[in-house]
Parts: sequence; structure tokens; C-alpha cells
Amino acid sequence: MSKRSDTRRKRTKNRRQNINGFLFASPWIIGFLCFSLYPLVSSLYYSFTSFSPVSQPVWVGLKNFENIFTDSLVLKALKNTLFMSLVSTPLNLLCALSLALICAKKFKARGIVRTIYFLPSVIPMIAGTMVWIWMFDPTYGVINNVLSKVGINGPSWLLDPKTTKWSLVMMGLWNVGTAMLVIMNAVQEVSSSYYEAAKIDGANSVQAFFHITIPGIAHVIVYQAILNLINSFQYFQQVYIIIRASGGNAMGLASGGPANSILMYPLYIFHNAFIYMDMGKASAMAWLLFIVVAIMTVFMTKATKKVTDELGG
Repeated sequence: MSKRSDTRRKRTKNRRQNINGFLFASPWIIGFLCFSLYPLVSSLYYSFTSFSPVSQPVWVGLKNFENIFTDSLVLKALKNTLFMSLVSTPLNLLCALSLALICAKKFKARGIVRTIYFLPSVIPMIAGTMVWIWMFDPTYGVINNVLSKVGINGPSWLLDPKTTKWSLVMMGLWNVGTAMLVIMNAVQEVSSSYYEAAKIDGANSVQAFFHITIPGIAHVIVYQAILNLINSFQYFQQVYIIIRASGGNAMGLASGGPANSILMYPLYIFHNAFIYMDMGKASAMAWLLFIVVAIMTVFMTKATKKVTDELGG
């Protein structure tokens, strides 16, 4: 009887612990089901319907996806987003790596330098974007005023389609503090014995960097590259603030900047969903974005893993 009672008590205790665990986790579980899983499944269904906030969804099959591939603005938004992905991502990583190598060295005021480089990452996005709008002003902006001091006539950064995307790239370089800290920690974790052995073998600093540092932190660089890639395909806040602040009502609610030069894919999803009230097309665009990002992430992971293995070998 004692063994049965002990077994029964253990089962009761385990059951209570499981219940308590579910109760503690229930706020997150409910939030995930209501605000993540349900919208995800719903958007998949709505992508095959004609749906707006003032009408019931009507099944239309693949019509929304057909409309996507025949919409010229979708192609324009994809081109702009790919530009930010393929140009901004490597430049951001290069800038973060350079700053990480500087901050990893031992020198006086190293903590102050790290804080200065990281500070832009904690500034609210809206405040930081408004500062950059002022800096890019062609008449009163700091950037053109500095260029005029050396005899250069600065462009209309956010008003000229030729320079709008490059202005966004410059804004991105200002906000690499988080990636810098992650890469810096990875650099510091590379064993100093490798550098000592390389120095004994006659390797210089450049050779040590490419044969020791880069292989040692390659996995971190790959991780940051994937994060930057995903973030570039979700580029929305900055362009929305710039369009609303720079153009006002004259540019229209559904504007994509001068000649739609900064019409990013997420911004066009927003236009379709909340301005044109075409939730079905917006859902289809969102799922297309998910598929593209997933494919590129898998491709980058496999390609960079191969490169990392070769460097490590």
C-alpha cells in the first residue's frame, strides 16, 4: 500500500507542477495564440479572398496573387527593397565590424567610445529619423552646410529620386551599435594563443585578421547578416516618417516618396491594407514577402556555412 500511495502522491505532485507551469505560461500562450498564430492563419485565408474592413471576405482563389504580379508598383517596391537589402546589409556589417575591431582594442576611454557608438541604437526611431530629416534638408541641413564649406553643392537628399535611397543607407550606417557589440564580443572571445602562434610563424596583422579573426567570428557575422536581411525586408518606419514629415499632405497618403523611389514593400502592403482597404491583396503580398525572406535566409545559411567551413579548415 505504501508504494501505491507514494506513486499516487508523486503523480499528484507532478500534475500540480504541470498545472502551475501552464498557469504561469498561460499569459504568453494566450498572447501567442491571439496575436501571432491567429493573425498568421487568418492572413493566409484572407490572401485567397476579396476582403476589406467594411465587407465580408469572398473567396477569389489566386486572383490576389495574379494582381500582385501585374501591379507595376509591386515590382517598384521590390526593387527598392532589394536595393536596401543588397546595398545596406553589407555596408552595415562592414561598418559594425570596423567599429567592433576598434572597440575591442585596449585604450583609454574605451568605455566612452563604446557608449558613443552604441548610443544611436537606443534613440527612438521617430526621434532619430526626424533628426536625419533636418540634417538632409537641402537649404538648412547640416550635411549640405558642411559640404558647402569645401565648395561642394550638396544634393536635395530626400527630394531627389537619385539620392533618396542612398540617404536611407546613410541613416542605416548610423544605427549599427547593436551589431557592433555582438561582433566585438565575438572578437574578444577568439583565443589570443592563435595570434601568438601566428606571430611566431611570421604572420602579419592582415594575415592574422583574415586567417584567424574572420574564421573565428564568421558564425556571428552570418547571424548578423541574416538579421539585417530580414530587417531590410521589413523596412517601414523610416520611410513612412520621412514621407509624412517631408511631403505633408501634398505628397498624398499613399505616396512612395519622389517618383516612388522609397516605396518599400512593407509600405506598399500598408497602403493596400489601410488606405486602399484591400486586405486580401495585402495579405497575399505579406505571404509572398514571407516566402522570399525564408528562401533567401535558407540560401544564405547554407552558402555561408560552406564558406565558414572552408575558412575554418
